[in-house]
Amino acid sequence: MTTRAAPYRSTPVFTNDTLPAALRRAHCTKAGVWGQLHVLAGTVTYVIEATLHRRELRVGDCVVIEPRQMHYVEPSPDIQMRIDFFDCDPRIV
Repeated sequence: MTTRAAPYRSTPVFTNDTLPAALRRAHCTKAGVWGQLHVLAGTVTYVIEATLHRRELRVGDCVVIEPRQMHYVEPSPDIQMRIDFFDCDPRIV
């Protein structure tokens, strides 16, 4: 039997009105902290600052945010999203 990592903290569900301005501009997690962004409604464009790689996320999509990787999000007006935080890579079983 395998188990996945459990988040040690989660944000509230953010809407376009409640999404902090800090998440709309380049920022990063600390060393040893992974984030996992979940899209619950609308769309979010996740942008990696260094490469300007853009990934559009839709309902049901999620993306792992690497430690110390500068990134930001561009939400749609109808967005609902949450971020879970882990002390290990959540993709590792």
